[in-house]
Amino acid sequence: MTTYVTATADMRQARDGTIKLHGPDGFAGMRRAGLLSAQVLDSLYDIIVPGITTQDIDDHVRRMTLDAGALPATLGYRGYTHSCCTSINHVVCHGIPGPKRLQEGDIVNVDVTSIVDGWHGDTNRTYFVGTPGIKARRLVEVTYEAMMRGIEVARPGNTIGDIGHAIQSFAEKHRYGVVRDFCGHGIGRLFHDAPEVVHAGRPGTGPELRPGMFFTVEPMINIGRADVKVLEDGWTAVTRDKTLSAQFEHSIGITEDGCEIFTTSPKGLHRP
Repeated sequence: MTTYVTATADMRQARDGTIKLHGPDGFAGMRRAGLLSAQVLDSLYDIIVPGITTQDIDDHVRRMTLDAGALPATLGYRGYTHSCCTSINHVVCHGIPGPKRLQEGDIVNVDVTSIVDGWHGDTNRTYFVGTPGIKARRLVEVTYEAMMRGIEVARPGNTIGDIGHAIQSFAEKHRYGVVRDFCGHGIGRLFHDAPEVVHAGRPGTGPELRPGMFFTVEPMINIGRADVKVLEDGWTAVTRDKTLSAQFEHSIGITEDGCEIFTTSPKGLHRP
């Protein structure tokens, strides 16, 4: 049974399985956090070129976030020592920044979460490094469109299953695999909260969407099978068949008549 609670400023912040319903102050806080995260991702278009290292990307994300008076949510999270995740080619998610240099034709997903006044703005985009191949470009375009189709059905009265079905049916029409091992999640003053947002599902199933709910929609789509494995570092998830994977993510809030995207690019750069 799904339990909904009205979020208040003095509420104890804990992941207790309840779905928080936020008011105007919450929406204002998420707009500030989402805007900064989107600005960070916008700034990466000038530096993601062949030859740059993923550590260079991480350093840039950390500097820009701290300079804005915010904090990178991943820095120190469960022992993670970086300010973003950088997932290249067949890495599905949680790729760890390091000395690896990006090469012409790579695709790389950068996932950032800025904490602004206690609110978490969680978002990611997949970038082309130089000129991508046809298969890579098509995968990235379909993944972005799949995310947006999920967001289009995020409105009061619909369900989490409706979002998953919209994503799954579109991606599988292109014969791509939809990752189930990782999912979207509630967000707000907590980095990860209820509900879980699986990117595959049946219409009409799962928690009902109600005004004030905050969560992420972040499908991971593979050219091949949906199966993934996590490497020995405990973080990096890769496709088992070593085919390309792409991902996009927005943080959204359910409104009275639809939803608001908190992490849209202020420069209009959120599309592939």
